Amino acid sequence: MVVHGVGVIGAGPGVAAVHLPTLARLSQDFAVVHIADAGSGRAVGLAEATGARASSGIDELLADPAVEVVAICSPPAQHAEHILASVTAGARAILCEKPIALTVDDAEAVIAACREAGTVLIVGTNHLFDPVWGRAKHHLDATRGAVQSVSITVALPPNGRYHDVVTQLGPDGAPPRGAPDWSNANVAASVVRQLVLGLAIHDLPALRDIVPRLDEVIYARPLSPIGYTIGARGGETLVSLTAVMLPAGADALWRMSISTALERLDVDFPPTFVHAGSARAQVRGANGQLTEYPTAAEDGYVEEWRALAALLDDGATIEYEHILDDARYAVHLADAAHDAVLEGYAR
Repeated sequence: MVVHGVGVIGAGPGVAAVHLPTLARLSQDFAVVHIADAGSGRAVGLAEATGARASSGIDELLADPAVEVVAICSPPAQHAEHILASVTAGARAILCEKPIALTVDDAEAVIAACREAGTVLIVGTNHLFDPVWGRAKHHLDATRGAVQSVSITVALPPNGRYHDVVTQLGPDGAPPRGAPDWSNANVAASVVRQLVLGLAIHDLPALRDIVPRLDEVIYARPLSPIGYTIGARGGETLVSLTAVMLPAGADALWRMSISTALERLDVDFPPTFVHAGSARAQVRGANGQLTEYPTAAEDGYVEEWRALAALLDDGATIEYEHILDDARYAVHLADAAHDAVLEGYAR
């Protein structure tokens, strides 16, 4: 049995709530050996709890001979830089939180560097790796019903873990310098673009599985206090993306609904940072027949790390082009939504 040493760049709530517990469950494959923060000092406490070393910045971690795998859990704006630094330092494998980059040029540079060095790369798109999503996608493929519409609805309760880390907008969904000025078109467009690459990104690889291209963004606008609503079209398929962070509310809702001429498929994902098993799926046919895919014990967080282990140990194919296409899809949607917000304000 080979146990791979993992160095974690980042020491925020996502590391504490997601990756460290997940890696503890996969101790036959991975051991956390080094955690680095950006100067907050949080790495020390996390490292003490896992028996790892702690440092600030990335240099000491990337020079650590015990680090074979680098987990990049830094803010999204630093992902491309940290991937390239990890490749240069000789990391054998990288698991990077989504997205790998905020521009297409940076995504292409990242993939080119990983491909040239032969660096194993997995993106932490836990919804794509969710086992019940895999069954739901297989069901769609098997029934061969043309997808008419896709609706993805996200409603998040007032939880700092979502607002601080998922959106990078600060506590309670607010930017560090106050609430967004929704009267300013440029601010609104920038926030919506950021939310697409920080929140909608969870579902975009799965969306690309069933809507391979998006031909146009019909509308996009921000929602108060923090959120967005986006309407798009891919071929004959209509896509609706809605997310809102509520100042008060009940439990989180994270649902993908897919309609064909034959049936409606609803996939309910557990909220981010929660280990509650997989998604749950229901299929309701035109005749009223209901088929359920119950929650599985393992979630997408475990499965993405298992996929990395398979690439390291079993010689599975590294899907560089697939990862790059996912990145292009997300950035193009974010850019188009940004422009649609500006167009809406100009009317």
